[in-house]
Amino acid sequence: HDSDGLAMWTGAGERIWRPLNNPPRISISSFLDDNPRGFGLSQRDRNFDHYLDGVKYEKRPTAWVEPRGDWGRGSVQLVEIPTDDEIHDNICAMWVPETPHGAGSHIELAYRLHWLADEPYRSGLGRCVATRLGNGGQPGQQRPQGVRKFMVEFLGGPLAQLPHGRLPEAVLSASRGSFSYVFTEAVPDDVPGHWRAQFDLTVEGKEPVDLRCYLRDGDTVLTETWLYQYHPTPLA
Repeated sequence: HDSDGLAMWTGAGERIWRPLNNPPRISISSFLDDNPRGFGLSQRDRNFDHYLDGVKYEKRPTAWVEPRGDWGRGSVQLVEIPTDDEIHDNICAMWVPETPHGAGSHIELAYRLHWLADEPYRSGLGRCVATRLGNGGQPGQQRPQGVRKFMVEFLGGPLAQLPHGRLPEAVLSASRGSFSYVFTEAVPDDVPGHWRAQFDLTVEGKEPVDLRCYLRDGDTVLTETWLYQYHPTPLA
């Protein structure tokens, strides 16, 4: 467990957090961008009790790529390879230029690598701190097939300054499927600025679903953008 997710700072200024999966098959995700400001595989969870392992996963560094100069158009590509053993390094991320470069061509890219406990340039926005999945539907009722419940937690930034009684809005989108039971609430742990968005996703078939969520207050963006690739599986 060297990383929790892929962090990206786009050329347009958007901050993105993509939690990592151990997918059922090799998965390659492409995130289009123009002159990215930075990206990296990040280890955010530093709590030893979440690992209880002598190889110190909670101390593994974040690796951040800071582009220098004009990188142009292309994509950050995330490769996730299924594994059943922690010894296998099954995740990698890279920049792929939009223009193909074959034999006889060349490309010049300048960059700086940061090896830190955190991303080097914090946004000041609320950060995604947990992604939780469960069976959809409501307590005390039969759980419907093809419905998955998501709970995405955000912490800090302007969330801590929300006036009492004001609820942030969850802005959601999906490559397919439909949402229901969408709401936000403060996590009941008395930690200022700790909020969660909860929603059910109804989807048919086994093809992956790309999800997107962030919190806002009116026209003000409060958090980074959570991206997630959901692989539908039979409910327990």
